[in-house]
Amino acid sequence: MVAHAVVGQRTKRIDSPPKLTGQERFTADLKLPGLLHARPVGSPYAHARINGIDAAAALAIPGVVAVLTAKDLPIAKDENGKPVAAPLADGEAVHAGQAVALVLAESDAAAQDGVDAVEVDYEPMPVVVGLDQALDPATARVRETEAVGAHDDGGAHNADAAQHTESATAPSAPNVSDQLHFQRGDLDRGFAEADAIVELSFDSLTVHQGYLETQACLVNVEPLGNLTVYTSTQGAFSGRTRVADMLGIPVHRVNVVTMPVGGGFGGKFVLIEPLVAAAAVAVGRPVLLQYSRMEDFLAGNPAPDCKISVKLGGKRDGTITALQANLVFDAGAAKGSPLQISAITLGCYYRVDNLDIVGTEVTTHKPSSGAYRAPGAQQGTFAIESAMDELARKLDLDPMAFRIQNACVEGDLRPNGNEWPKIGLKQCLEALQAHPAWQNREQARAQGRGVGIAVGGWPGGIEPASAVCRLDADGTLTVILGSSDLNGTNTSFAQIAAEGLGVGLDKIQVNTASTDNAPFAGGSGGSKITYTVGAAVQKAASDAREQIMAIAAQHLEAAVEDLEVAEGVVRVKGVPSSGVSLQEIAGMSMSFGGKYEPVYGRGASAITQSAPGFAAHLAEVEVDDVTGETRVVRYVAVQDVGYAINPSAVEGQIHGGVAQGIGWALYEGMAYDDDGQLLTATLMDYTLPRSHMIPPIETVLVEVASDAGPYGAKGVGEPPAIPGPATIANAIRDIAGVRVTSIPIKPPVLAEAIWAANGGGSVPIR
Repeated sequence: MVAHAVVGQRTKRIDSPPKLTGQERFTADLKLPGLLHARPVGSPYAHARINGIDAAAALAIPGVVAVLTAKDLPIAKDENGKPVAAPLADGEAVHAGQAVALVLAESDAAAQDGVDAVEVDYEPMPVVVGLDQALDPATARVRETEAVGAHDDGGAHNADAAQHTESATAPSAPNVSDQLHFQRGDLDRGFAEADAIVELSFDSLTVHQGYLETQACLVNVEPLGNLTVYTSTQGAFSGRTRVADMLGIPVHRVNVVTMPVGGGFGGKFVLIEPLVAAAAVAVGRPVLLQYSRMEDFLAGNPAPDCKISVKLGGKRDGTITALQANLVFDAGAAKGSPLQISAITLGCYYRVDNLDIVGTEVTTHKPSSGAYRAPGAQQGTFAIESAMDELARKLDLDPMAFRIQNACVEGDLRPNGNEWPKIGLKQCLEALQAHPAWQNREQARAQGRGVGIAVGGWPGGIEPASAVCRLDADGTLTVILGSSDLNGTNTSFAQIAAEGLGVGLDKIQVNTASTDNAPFAGGSGGSKITYTVGAAVQKAASDAREQIMAIAAQHLEAAVEDLEVAEGVVRVKGVPSSGVSLQEIAGMSMSFGGKYEPVYGRGASAITQSAPGFAAHLAEVEVDDVTGETRVVRYVAVQDVGYAINPSAVEGQIHGGVAQGIGWALYEGMAYDDDGQLLTATLMDYTLPRSHMIPPIETVLVEVASDAGPYGAKGVGEPPAIPGPATIANAIRDIAGVRVTSIPIKPPVLAEAIWAANGGGSVPIR
């Protein structure tokens, strides 16, 4: 492997100092003259007709400036005269907490007082909450009118999801919003050939992204009528387009300033920005809206709940003969869920000639679903990896060897017919197989610990991107980007630029510019930013270097190939005393009478082949056989990262993903009652894993280089969050002898399963 000076080295994140010292300014920290604070009036009903809104009492409160309803917002109309978007409920509320009005006031306290004073005439209507209810052809439609402005973020995360599979059949019920069907081979023959078959049904609750900073956006109306949108967003350019389309104005009149993001995990692409922009235009003043924690739970865009059934058959020689699965995903009040990603994930890890996967999406009276770090992959992986573990037990096969034998490699087909490109699934499994935690698993079992393994994979997202690299007057170089620095990516980009230019990191500055000034970049999600924007940065740095070397060659009267860059100086190789500094080159190209063009490197990428990432995890758990409480005591995460630009950042991503996977497995879930009311609307009720709930995490980096990523790098954000639920469920199965198929795995449910498995007695599981 080629040795590099800057990339591949552990580097401190350049965004850490202002955050660690409290100097960073987030969206809600901004103060503008005339700023109004917004608070939403949320529906107390999951479904209700809105007969009228009386704002008189609210408007009488000192400091309250306006109470806006759907009819007060300047929303563009389509060719039929209908609004193109509905940021406020218009005549019908379709989930508890949906905003039906927006109170604007001089202070947040006055705005909240105004919310309490707004009187809304609601007419409660029937509520659809459960998946079975939504699938029933006799159930009334969730909406009286068609949803408008709904967007599916799947394509922004995953290349497979961007190629949506159209349903071959008509919807089977009024609330079925999407269907898919993947099939190949002869399913009946495959199951007939099987020596063992397992059939399991799984379900997962709705899960919130759990970011620290709630949704926040501030929109200012400039003197000439243009809009400046300050927002905690993962996608500046998509946000600009959504705002412009909703208001019916050209995109150049909307400038999105990407603020530091206090956590996103897929939940901060575009949610409240259109509403805040419309409110600011309506009153002609800057408007700030930051959700309270409860508002974020009630009206965010969480990962959806789902039910999945799997039937899996195999032979004693380890061959998988058939796979059948049925998935039902809850999209919430508007169409759009990670159904397709989940279905593809469920059937793409292992070679199987005979498969049949059916997926159905339904709408219910819950918030519309959104993306959450590897959207859909956790649920699909939980199902297939639990089934693989159970089938290995039934066939009396080693679960690791069983997976390695059947693991997909380059050229194998996914359920949608797409071939896998180069992938590192098998290499990850082999690395985990060699790890002491697996080799010494019997010792762990002797100590009363269960050992479980699972894999997780992410096909990866792709999206065109661009970057520029400018030489400044002091001899430093500025990289200008349009991507959100969500998780330290700007540090990796600085390393890529420094490596390409042959300079130290101290010579590189990376700026995320507003959409008025930035080159295009896609949304920061889907494990694609380092892969796509990084490739553009690499090209921009190379272009800038060529320009620098050309100027130096003319100045030094030497051939370009005889020059090198060292310590900020371009010099003749072997002649350290003969050189010209980058600062001098900048002066020659940026001064009066200068005879050289300014150095301005340009780079772009339009990668058409995704770079899938895979992970193989191992967990050791202890289970209290009386209470059912599970404690994860050891965790090993092996991941193919292509090439680790910044190993510290990569390991940090893996640690965070593992923690979130443990949250999915054991703690997190949004529960709704039969009336559609959220029962877990605060952090007192919704459990996020705390530090003492996360064990020491060992990381092993496998590097199967991508063909298009910078230095072979690929995205690393999604894979570590995927295998957790299945890994822990398999470890529980190993020690407790019971298979729990619902996540989160709640202690009372597990305790009851253990009690039943022991014949109703209190026999210790050890």
